[in-house]
Amino acid sequence: MTTASEVVRELDRQGLTVAVAESLTGGLLVAELISVPGASAVVAGGVVAYQTPLKHQLLDVPASLLAARGAVDPDVATAMAVGVRSALAVEGRAADVGVATTGVAGPDPQDGHDPGTVYVALSAGGATRVTRLALEGDRAAIRSATVSESLSMLHDWLTGPRE
Repeated sequence: MTTASEVVRELDRQGLTVAVAESLTGGLLVAELISVPGASAVVAGGVVAYQTPLKHQLLDVPASLLAARGAVDPDVATAMAVGVRSALAVEGRAADVGVATTGVAGPDPQDGHDPGTVYVALSAGGATRVTRLALEGDRAAIRSATVSESLSMLHDWLTGPRE
């Protein structure tokens, strides 16, 4: 069973929904989730906010934060994860969990960060967590590893102790 399958199964078992905000992964994360049969019961959807201004326009990431730090930042990732939950509310109900990816897939640096610098964030209830990844490889490898790490983070949150 894949991690995505386990995540979908666990979301369903717990009666939770997830919404995904993606930058460098460009929809790969939500695509992995919805490749699982039955995902429509638990996946609200995904927003690909690839260009920096869309992170503010679609996900309510503070423009001042983006101007001060750029898109590759742990607080930006956290704001994306929080913002996507309400951005993809279904019938007025925000998603229970938000997951976000932002970083540099390469080949060139961005905002002073080298390729492979990635932040993955999760928001649920009033709690958030963010992880910094230092990935290696080409563009495709970095994007793929970000999807895997995002799914693992979500899986660990679903099956582990919650602060």
